[in-house]
Amino acid sequence: MSSVSWASVRVVTAATVCAASLWAVPGQAAADGPHGIDDLRPAAHTAEPAGAESRLDGRGAQFRPRPDVPELPEVTALSWMVTDLASGKVLAAKDVHRPLPPASTLKTLFALTVLPKFSQGEVHTVSLADLAGIESGSSLAGLREDMPYQVADLWHGVFLSSGSDAVHTLASMNGGWRKTIDDMQETARRLGARDTRVASADGFDTPGQVSSAYDLTLFGQAGLTNADFAHFASTKRAQLPQDGGPDAFTIQNTNRLLVGSHGVRPYDGLIGVKNGYTTHAGNTLIAAARRDGRTLLVTLMNPQSGGRNAVYEETRALLDWGFEAAPRAAAVGVLPAMERDELTGEPRPVAHRPRPVPLHKAGIAAQTDGVLFTRNWRFLSAAGAVAVIGAAGLGTALWRRRRTANASGGGEAGSGSV
Repeated sequence: MSSVSWASVRVVTAATVCAASLWAVPGQAAADGPHGIDDLRPAAHTAEPAGAESRLDGRGAQFRPRPDVPELPEVTALSWMVTDLASGKVLAAKDVHRPLPPASTLKTLFALTVLPKFSQGEVHTVSLADLAGIESGSSLAGLREDMPYQVADLWHGVFLSSGSDAVHTLASMNGGWRKTIDDMQETARRLGARDTRVASADGFDTPGQVSSAYDLTLFGQAGLTNADFAHFASTKRAQLPQDGGPDAFTIQNTNRLLVGSHGVRPYDGLIGVKNGYTTHAGNTLIAAARRDGRTLLVTLMNPQSGGRNAVYEETRALLDWGFEAAPRAAAVGVLPAMERDELTGEPRPVAHRPRPVPLHKAGIAAQTDGVLFTRNWRFLSAAGAVAVIGAAGLGTALWRRRRTANASGGGEAGSGSV
């Protein structure tokens, strides 16, 4: 070569490789993590300060003590989570990815999947086939064969009575039990709920069926972005038609923290969402409450104290703690923000956030919280792209110059191709 040496070409090639390596780092970081579950961070949420990292994979209760933040209450549940919905900050948590049977809280995932598919005023006459396959011991809304119901009536049966007859009827309208289960699994995947395995659309104890406090929190969060879901989840009482005439009977929400029953005082500001119980799952609850412009979501699974109202009283204690602690508490993790799909109206996470990962794994000799790296990787990717394109262009120019020199007899003997 004449004016540019082949050493320069090797430098350019090395720069290209380095740029491509930077470009590939985010994929490596996103794949890392002990559970293989993607953490998601919305662009609108505020990042934690340098040195903070998600503790949602940690064992036991996770909480960042501060002098001006109260200590956590005594909670015996196997798994639980307290989230400030506006910011997405998880204020405290315990074993949130522990796989546990969800009982009827799984009906929130059923609602997220099926609710958008039918108009609330649509009328459906319940058939014997609709009610087939209901497990013995299931909760029932009291639907009658050959009775016409509006879709809104069926959803009252799902949310208030936790009625498997209403779930089976809506699942039949959706194309069948198996199809609905598959649809629910796809909804869970789309929301980033990686701990959930659906085997029964109504949450009835079924081998292999599990969820987690993290996933149930995602379902509650996504549900509250839907006006119909929020309405049904907060309804205390409703009328269901009977005997095909003007008569109706009243059903009451079984969420004792919402209505106040069985020795449980209603919680001030509660706005739903869903309770559950089976022998295998114990008591489970997703509960949202709003006070002074702040909305908290508590998910609690299987209290161990033995008290008949433990799931409600432990949720009450966590809500009380959350409203007091939220203005000053540091997050132990961040949830994704949800947005509505413009075409389908379905909720979806805004953006993925790779797990915090030591940067030396990416070939950078520094340690940070991973959040700053996540926020800046797009810049690194852009820089990498520019470097790759520039290097390719320079390499092509050098190759053409050498080819011209060789054609005129001025090339170096034995030179290899670039």
